Amino acid sequence: MRKNNTFNTPSATRSKVTKVFEKWHMVAVFLVLYDLVVVTGAYFVALWLRFDCRFTEIPYEYLMAWLKFSPIYAVVSVFVFWKLHLYQSIWKFASFTELENVAISSLILGVFHAIGVTVLFERMPITYYVIGIAIQFLLILLVRFAYRFVLLERRKRTRALQKTMASRVMLIGAGSAGQMILRDLHGAKEVNERVCCIIDDNSNKWGRFIDGVPIVGGRDDILLNVEKYRIEKIFLAIPSATTEQRRDILDICKETSCELKNLPGVYEFVTGNITAKAMKDVAPEDLLGRDPIRANMEEIYRFISNKVIMVTGGGGSIGSELCRQIAQHHPKQLIIFDIYENNAHAIGLELKDKYPKLNLEVLIGSVRDSRRLNQVFMKYRPEVVYHAAAHKHVPLMEDSPCEAIKNNAVGTYKTAYAAMMNGCHRFVLISTDKAVNPTNIMGASKRICEMIVQSFDRKIRDGKAEELLPLYVHADDADDGMLHMNFPDGKPKTEFVAVRFGNVLGSNGSVIPRFKEQIEKGGPVTVTHPDIIRYFMTIPEAALLVLQAGTYAAGGEIFVLDMGSPVKIDTLARNLIRLSGLRPDVDIQISYTGLRAGEKLYEEKLMSEEGMRTTPNRLIHIGSPIPFDTDEFLQQLPTLMAAAYDGREDTIRELVAQVVPTYRPAGEHGSEDKGEAYREQIKTVMQKSEEKVATLK
Repeated sequence: MRKNNTFNTPSATRSKVTKVFEKWHMVAVFLVLYDLVVVTGAYFVALWLRFDCRFTEIPYEYLMAWLKFSPIYAVVSVFVFWKLHLYQSIWKFASFTELENVAISSLILGVFHAIGVTVLFERMPITYYVIGIAIQFLLILLVRFAYRFVLLERRKRTRALQKTMASRVMLIGAGSAGQMILRDLHGAKEVNERVCCIIDDNSNKWGRFIDGVPIVGGRDDILLNVEKYRIEKIFLAIPSATTEQRRDILDICKETSCELKNLPGVYEFVTGNITAKAMKDVAPEDLLGRDPIRANMEEIYRFISNKVIMVTGGGGSIGSELCRQIAQHHPKQLIIFDIYENNAHAIGLELKDKYPKLNLEVLIGSVRDSRRLNQVFMKYRPEVVYHAAAHKHVPLMEDSPCEAIKNNAVGTYKTAYAAMMNGCHRFVLISTDKAVNPTNIMGASKRICEMIVQSFDRKIRDGKAEELLPLYVHADDADDGMLHMNFPDGKPKTEFVAVRFGNVLGSNGSVIPRFKEQIEKGGPVTVTHPDIIRYFMTIPEAALLVLQAGTYAAGGEIFVLDMGSPVKIDTLARNLIRLSGLRPDVDIQISYTGLRAGEKLYEEKLMSEEGMRTTPNRLIHIGSPIPFDTDEFLQQLPTLMAAAYDGREDTIRELVAQVVPTYRPAGEHGSEDKGEAYREQIKTVMQKSEEKVATLK
């Protein structure tokens, strides 16, 4: 037998003893002793009161009956209290349950005392029973709830002291969500905010109180009461409010210097997640003035479910959000294809953690590399491709125009070609409103991407897919067998569409993160022009639009989101400053730097020639394709590609203008007539490019 039992060691014994005799056990012992005195003394006091508070007037038989029955009653009382957990409860949290247990025990013991003393010893006066049990109930209850009352009083004093240092809050919304937020703040252990007043548009609530806080008026009274109550923060707690209602209220709040916080939406109310911590900083998209885009998720689910999906540029802002939403709809396989390994790795880890059963492949490669693209397409056979890989930064592309053409235009052609020849069912191009009447090389390159998509669709529909030739950068690419035509079932069936939208809030290169950084540094906030306007949407909205467009596509369409009214960038910058609790031109200066190269004052969603058609989603429209000579365009592409790979930055814009008739480059880049010598230079460059293309063929 083992003698070395750890439970028999002195240290273990001391530990066991320590665990047995906790602080609450000492409290229980005290309560037992207290109860023994109370249950016996209560009935003696009742007897004493019955005979006019004169001990000598108490009959001897009554006194003896009480004295003989008291030990029996005391033991039974302690047993009943123990069974009803009156010695095990945590009294600083005492509530109605503990009150109920004290009442039940008193009732049981009152009946026991009346029957016991009468049967065993003597029938006592009626007032003896009634007064005795009443005194016992009050004394038993008093000692147990006294601890909580003391703690509450101490907490009130602490809270009163903290309130003098807490931020003064105005709560907008006296509905259920507002009440939950208010009570959460009142019940918080550490009070950092104190609600001083409540605003609600329901006049029936004005002049009334919730938890001691007055409801002082409607939205028209916000500015008055901010000043009256010296408000520092405003909490908007109306999850069911429409976008327009929320925007109108926030427009008023922006006129104050208060920090604004917002309850994101009705989801928190449904799930019961209404707490002060659920309040978020008011986001710029709350001020866009339109409802968020809604998509038919059932259609998207049916379209994506059990398909092999590929996202090029899957590590970027739009690409990564596409991957997140696609992963929710149970694809057969999701392929993330990106040149930048850090972003691709990050979204890959995120999706693997969130969707452990997702069949995910993260691949590194360039859309300029025909061989790599064909290797991927031949191996994985994606059925749907979302082409988000592109250079999107306008000023940077103005400085490197050849890179914009190589990555955006040539990369799109090569990806579309690989998709077509490997039996992809649908190819969705991510485009931009900057492709409409472009004034910069980035927008023009994206217009070329749209024309590529339309050309592929037209050739396939006309049964002339063999006229779509691969673009070769190197002569030996032509000898690579993977690049030869190999249509499944003898002919291609890929449907090609484009999706066009405006600026995306929070994306890489977006103006919003830049403004926020400048505000955090104390300014100035730089705006290019006081009158510049842009259309905006959120990243999730953009991703939803792309997915929805994929379900509507029949081939050749350009889908456009109704993004509501455009937003002045100057107004957006000022709103961001106000949302931070600061004042434009006072706390934070705004500096106007002038339009950058290739930038225009406003962006258009559609060219006037395209017209508009509706879809089942009222916020998604279809622009009819602009007619252009497909054959001429396809002949121009190799020349344009050769010039880009030759690095002809001095003439590349002129070549792009010949391919994209609506392109009007900025004056300093050659939109004006530069004379015969310049035209001769362009002609020479084009001849050399054509010769190089002929050699590669």
